[in-house]
This record gives sequence, C-alpha cells and structure tokens, in this order.
Amino acid sequence: MAGARPEERPQPAGRRNSHGVRVDPEVEAAEAERTAAVSALVENEPGVLSRVSGLFSRRQFNIESLTVGPTTVDGHSRITLVVEETDSGIDQAKKQLKKLTPVIAVGELRDDAVRAELVLLKVRGEEPDKVHAITEMYEGQTLDAGPRTITAQITGDQGKIDDAIDAFRQFGIIEIARTGQTALERGDSPTTPGEEPGHSATGADETETETAAEKTGEYDD
Repeated sequence: MAGARPEERPQPAGRRNSHGVRVDPEVEAAEAERTAAVSALVENEPGVLSRVSGLFSRRQFNIESLTVGPTTVDGHSRITLVVEETDSGIDQAKKQLKKLTPVIAVGELRDDAVRAELVLLKVRGEEPDKVHAITEMYEGQTLDAGPRTITAQITGDQGKIDDAIDAFRQFGIIEIARTGQTALERGDSPTTPGEEPGHSATGADETETETAAEKTGEYDD
C-alpha cells in the first residue's frame, strides 16, 4: 500500500539547538545569555574532573572557569563552574551534570552568593614603590620581589580582580595565573541540595540526587 510522499508527511515543529534540545526558532533567537555559577558535589574518583569537563565540551557549553577542591566530607570534592549560556542551556547543563555517576548533588548559586577568586601577577620591577602601592590598594600581597620582576597576589570577586589586572598593566604584565571563581551561598542556605552548612557528617544518601541505577543515559536530553 503506497504511503504519503516525504514532502507530504507531518514534520516536527521547531529545530534542535546546539545542545540537542528541540526549540522554537523565534524563542531561541530571543533568548539572551547570562552568567551562572553552578556548584557540584562529587565523589573523589579517578577521572571525575575529565568526565565533567568532557560533558560540557561535548555539549558545547561555554565554560568561563572551573575550580575544584575538598569539602568537609572525606572523599568528596566541590566543583564550581561558571558558565555563560541561555536559561535553557544552563538548565540543560545542570540536568546533564546530575546524570554523571560520580556527581552527588548540583545547585546553581544565587546572585548574592559569596564569590572569590585569586590571581597571581608577575610584572616588571622598574617601579617597585608604585607596584607596591597598587598591591596595597587592592589588599594584595607581594610574594616575590627582585631587581627585574615583582609577583603579587590579589584575591576578591571578579570585578575586583579585573580592576586590579587593569591597574597593573601600566607596569607591564609578564605572566598571569588566575584560578577562576569559587563560591558558597550566604548564611544557612546550602550551596548544593542536601548540604547542611556547619555539619560535616552529612550523608550522600540524604541528598536530592538520583541513585546510580537512575543515572543511565548520561548524554540523553
């Protein structure tokens, strides 16, 4: 029995965006990007960082920075990612991140969260007094000073770090190393779902996460 010709068959509305999600083209075109800080608690397993970064790379999410460090719970680490995406892209990133087996919990930080990063700057040392004055102005530290170079350390939020880098440019920045942003929610608010600030005995089983059996099809929409 002859069927309908290809051009006569019903076609799905919309299209898929760069993350594989079907969208309305008009809505996608109007959606603006924003910067979001995402905090993930993960098990300390070999390759966990490469799995997280690989997920974001495959999905073409724009990572501005990524930091990782230990938490109050042995065997757990906190990964803080700063991404610049549309709201739908950020939601998709969080959903995909939750599906990775080593991930315990994922949360997006609010705008008023406590955020900080660190930068090391090596500048030319012809004007040490002026370099020292700029370092003090940004509440930094001089870590190394020689006849040709001076290395300073500045910590603070992204705006402070950006301003400090601009101020040091007048001396000639030779090298720079910047950690990227790390952050925690203010007060008693948990940074990720299920965390209890001030209590190191929080069990991973009590967090709002999927079980290993539920974390199948890591890269499905």
